[in-house]
Amino acid sequence: ASLFVSGLTLRLPLRHHAWRAPLRLAGPGMLLTIVGVALALAWALDWPPALAVLVAAILAPTDPVLAGEVAVSEAADEDRMRYGLSGEAGLNDGTAFPFVLFGLWWLQRGTIGDWIGGWALSRLIWAVPVGLLVGYGCGRLIGRLGIVLRQRHHDLHAPSDFLCLALIALSYTAAEAMHSWGFLAVFAAGVGMRHAERRTVRAAPHPEAERSASGDHPPAENLVPGQPNESDLGQPSVAAGMLVNETLIFGDTLERLLEVVLVVLVGVLLVPFASLAGALIAVLLFLVIRPVAVSAALLGSGLSRPHRWMLAWFGIRGIGSLYYLSYAMTHGLSGGPAHDAISVVVTVIAASIVLHGVTAQPFGSRYERSITRRAATDESRPADTAA
Repeated sequence: ASLFVSGLTLRLPLRHHAWRAPLRLAGPGMLLTIVGVALALAWALDWPPALAVLVAAILAPTDPVLAGEVAVSEAADEDRMRYGLSGEAGLNDGTAFPFVLFGLWWLQRGTIGDWIGGWALSRLIWAVPVGLLVGYGCGRLIGRLGIVLRQRHHDLHAPSDFLCLALIALSYTAAEAMHSWGFLAVFAAGVGMRHAERRTVRAAPHPEAERSASGDHPPAENLVPGQPNESDLGQPSVAAGMLVNETLIFGDTLERLLEVVLVVLVGVLLVPFASLAGALIAVLLFLVIRPVAVSAALLGSGLSRPHRWMLAWFGIRGIGSLYYLSYAMTHGLSGGPAHDAISVVVTVIAASIVLHGVTAQPFGSRYERSITRRAATDESRPADTAA
């Protein structure tokens, strides 16, 4: 559900430049992170290469649940830093999966020569784009259908929470049936539903809507009356807004529950599995590997220094890594390697929860002040030039 909600909050068109950062971070940035963590594990802890790659891939995804303080919280937000973190967290929960499989298969088979071609073809070249396309198509179609039916029948009480769950299940199942990545499909389904809302308000703008500075129609959920009645649903943008708003509220509730479950689970696991090795990897990941990977991935992106600093620091690890760890343990990872993997992964997640949780508010406030000062400086330059 957190992946779906992450996609639903990202409202900008796919061709908008704000999408470049998440695509770079979830692609080359994530790959560089995997390489860096694998090298650190092999060098600092003397792990075998296959186990190092597996654990590096498990630690690759960033977390859409714990990143709430610095991620996109409402659809009108066009900030490129928050867009980058939200989009990266939604995408790399799926793009990391092929590399988890790579590490797991390497660990089990001992060599990579006889299967790496098939892995690249089926798990990367096919599974990644097909998962995105299937999810986006499901979200766009079901979103549009839900809006039309709600408007046509003036239905104030349609269960949008069940529609959300059904769409998640449909997109995940359809993607898996086509041998692609279900996690990517769930995220893309959220983006698809949001684009169904955009299409609706573009085709039938709300008469009282105030356009943004860029001339864009505001998100439909911002136009829903406090106490809507059946006649309000005759306006397509209100019907779209009710659907999206109720889905976001339901998703936010699920995210808060997941947040509590994650913190409790990590706390329980930390007692028997905390390790100095994991703490060392956490320091290297957060202070060296992530910043270097982000800087390399964002070369030529045009992002300002405050944007890049925030993106480099807030690579929050969480529920995606726990899922991949449990997947690996139910698909052949056992014994001493499993214990080593658990100790490193759990310690890194715990360190991330503490470090990023403590710094989210002060760093976020400092970032907002720097962006405000930068905007004020940019506005004053034309006036100074004219004078």
